[in-house]
This record gives sequence, C-alpha cells and structure tokens, in this order.
Amino acid sequence: MTIPARLEARAPPTGVGGPALAVPEASTPARSGPVQVSGAGHTSSLGAVYRFLLSPRWLGALALTLVAAAVMVFLGNWQLDRYRGRTEVNERIDAGQRMAPVPLADALRAPAGGAGTAGPAPAEDKVWTRVTVTGRYDPTNTVLVRGRTVDSRVGFEVLTPLVLADGTALLVDRGWIPPAPGGATAQPSVPAAPTGDVTVVGRVHETESGAGAVARRDGLLEIRRIGVSRLAGELPYPVYGAYLLLDEQTPAADPVFKAVPVGHANNWQNFGYVVQWWLFAVMALFGYGWVARREARRAAGIGATSAPLDRAAEPTPTASA
Repeated sequence: MTIPARLEARAPPTGVGGPALAVPEASTPARSGPVQVSGAGHTSSLGAVYRFLLSPRWLGALALTLVAAAVMVFLGNWQLDRYRGRTEVNERIDAGQRMAPVPLADALRAPAGGAGTAGPAPAEDKVWTRVTVTGRYDPTNTVLVRGRTVDSRVGFEVLTPLVLADGTALLVDRGWIPPAPGGATAQPSVPAAPTGDVTVVGRVHETESGAGAVARRDGLLEIRRIGVSRLAGELPYPVYGAYLLLDEQTPAADPVFKAVPVGHANNWQNFGYVVQWWLFAVMALFGYGWVARREARRAAGIGATSAPLDRAAEPTPTASA
C-alpha cells in the first residue's frame, strides 16, 4: 500500500532525549522607548510651541530686554569715547615732553581784552605743547594754590605772572613748595622771583574748573584750583587763557621748588568699562533666549519621562505530550 506524500512527514522523535518541545511561531519583537516625531508635523508643532512669545507678557519682556541691551551698548560706546579721549591726552603729554619748544604764539592766542580779562583757551591739540617765552616776573601778584600734593605731602604751588613786552601776562607755575610749620595750610615763605628779563620753557596747561573764590592773605593771592579767568579778574593786565607748567628757566629757578608731576590719565579703566557694558548687553539678550527656550521645552514636554510600549511576551518552552 502506498503512503501519500503529505503523510510522509515524520513526527519528532521521542524517547531517550525527553519530550519534544513545541516550537513557537516567529514574531517581531516590539520596540520600547518614547515615540519619535519627525517630518512636517514636527516643524509645525515647533511653531506652535513658540507661539507663547507673542503673548503680551513675553512681548513686554522682549521690549524691556532690547531697551536694556541698547542702554548698555550706549554706555559702552560712551566709555569707549572716554578711553580714546584719555589716550589722546596721554599721547600729547608724552609728545610735549619730547618736543623742542616753540614760540608761545604757536600754541596760544594773545588776549584781546583789557586789564582783568583772560584770553581764549588753547585748542585741544595745543594743550601740553612745549613753548618758550621771555618776560619779567611780577612778584607783587604771586598766587599760592593751596592743597596740592607732591610726594605724598600737601603744600602749595606758586604761580607768578610773567609780563611780556606787549603788556600781556602769562601765569607761570614755578613749582611746589612745602607749607610753613603749623599745618598744611600754613602760608610758606615764597622764594623771590628773578628780576629782569627771564626766559622760561614749559608746557601749556589748560585752566582748571572749580577754582572757587580768590583770597588775599599777607599780600599774596590764594586759590584752591588754578582758574585762569578767576585769577585774571584780580590782575592789572590782560592774561593768556592758559598757564605754563615750568620745565626750565634762565636764570635758574630756586632749588627749593619741586617740579609739579604730570600724571597720565587712567584710560585702561575706561576700556574695562567698555568690555563690561558690552558683555552685559550680550548677557541680557542671551538670558532672554535661554529663558524662552526653556519655556518652550517645558511646553513641549521635552525632558519628561514617557512610559515604554509593552514588551512582547517572551515565548516559554512547553512540553508536548
């Protein structure tokens, strides 16, 4: 008898090797983890997430941030202008120390008014110019400038008018002297100025602000700061609109005088302020963007844990009868 082909398949062997195991059907394992969203749907949802930026609250915060950043940039630019200005002053001071002296008329315009008036102030690029001029000192109108410090000591600077041949006068800062015994305000004994024609070399110094009132004590004028216009009103001749910081003198100056030190402006402090204000502006804009991004991520649920999909049950071996 012939056995049909479909019945020729043999059953799994049994016996010594133990019962046969049931073979499970093949299946694709299920994925676990959060569902990823991509494509056009993701782009459109991104716009919806950032729509909160159009709310009045966030628009107001943006306006405030932009205004604050603009103010900080303005302050940085202002400090940059001050840095450049002080740098130019320092360069003029250095150039004045090295240059050969020029005639007074090359740096200052002569006063055109009558007695008791001051001439025009020097042009900015003429301040600290080294000049030379010849005239005669007028010791009867010597001025003491109180409260001036040299080598950590408080004393006086001595200004004496140098009267030129045309009848105008130039205030010459002859140097610093210590006070008399009795305190920083005790009037010192002023060394006599040379008589006859005197040739001086010095640097043009602009008038100082906040001069205050002029006092006369023991035959000498006293003032707190060198205000040329204020002092001119006390003098019987027209005065140049700046004073001279003495470097050299012929005949030589009295050795009791100490040269008035010329300090450089601290321009690097202004440069530090420039960097500081500009960094603040960048930080303000960055801070707004960072807070907005954090709010968008929170609204989108980014960073929240999502439950994984159920994992398919692993097949377990089963014994066949």
